[in-house]
Amino acid sequence: MHICVFCSSSQRIEKKYLDLADEVGTVLAARGHTLVSGGAVVSCMGAVARAVRRGGGRTIGVIPQMLVDIEVADHDSDELIVTSDMRERKGVMDARSDAFLVLPGGIGTLEELFEIWTTRVLGAHHRPLVVLDPWGLYDPLRALVQGMYEAGFTRPDVFDAISWTTTVEEAFAHLERPTVHLTPTAGEVGEAAP
Repeated sequence: MHICVFCSSSQRIEKKYLDLADEVGTVLAARGHTLVSGGAVVSCMGAVARAVRRGGGRTIGVIPQMLVDIEVADHDSDELIVTSDMRERKGVMDARSDAFLVLPGGIGTLEELFEIWTTRVLGAHHRPLVVLDPWGLYDPLRALVQGMYEAGFTRPDVFDAISWTTTVEEAFAHLERPTVHLTPTAGEVGEAAP
């Protein structure tokens, strides 16, 4: 599988997050998967890619020219795709991926998560979407979306479109299993956002 990993590029985070990214990359390579990532050499993004290559796996980095210009590109990627902007980057990452794994991250990671989550709820794709959150960073997000559901702003299957995990093994078990196909019913598409 080509597994897209969304994660932090922040260099101000605790070491445990870098260690988690390293473990994910190690397991990804050991299971014979290819990494699709944001193509940066820094922080968790760089840690996961280095671990994949150290384990003999293949990496595909997708990075916009503006980040190449500030010298954060992972030039050791087996394939480095340079895009014109962030939107094109997300489109290429989406097109090259069979599954999506979200690690702890910031607003960029959230944006990527929400786009894949929304399109999955809408039935635009059926690829696995898994969040790996050992320390509960995303607990407030889950509570927020639950509140949105209770207030009628999301469909009942919003949580069927995503798997929340706390260990690397659990995350890969969800990534590698067949996924449930979500199909919006008539009337739902225009009535409520995902």
